[in-house]
Amino acid sequence: MSYEPEIDWSKNTGMMLGRWQPWHSGHTALFEKCMEITGQVAIMVRDVGGVMGTDAGAGRTDTIQTDNPFDFDTVCKNIEGPLFLRGWACEEHYIIMRVPNIVDISYGRGVGYSFTEHDLGATVHSVSATKIRAEMRERGELAEIDDASIDHVAVLGGGNE
Repeated sequence: MSYEPEIDWSKNTGMMLGRWQPWHSGHTALFEKCMEITGQVAIMVRDVGGVMGTDAGAGRTDTIQTDNPFDFDTVCKNIEGPLFLRGWACEEHYIIMRVPNIVDISYGRGVGYSFTEHDLGATVHSVSATKIRAEMRERGELAEIDDASIDHVAVLGGGNE
């Protein structure tokens, strides 16, 4: 017998796609906005853990994504903990899905869904995973990035090779 989450697969569902390196309060605010709109969310984790020194975004965004220290399991824990504390249960209110390093989303016309950028206010938008990783390094909670460590990390192909 296989386990099935309590997610209703036919119900309208919000989708969040990201690296979540790490998940932070801005992501939580976006999740809650998504829940408000659809009632359940699929959180897709671009599996880029360990991609260091190479742009995981393949040069497709304004942000260079070369600092991805958290593996998939750590990312999941970093998502589940804060959401649980706010009353959201994994596989009841949301699911987490591991996906490849998606760098482009293509669609035709009249596809039945929309792309929405939510303005969550200046305070939320000022939260930065880049700054959080830097603060974690200052506190000794995350390894420093140096050329030697980059040489020993398996990296995915990207646009800045």
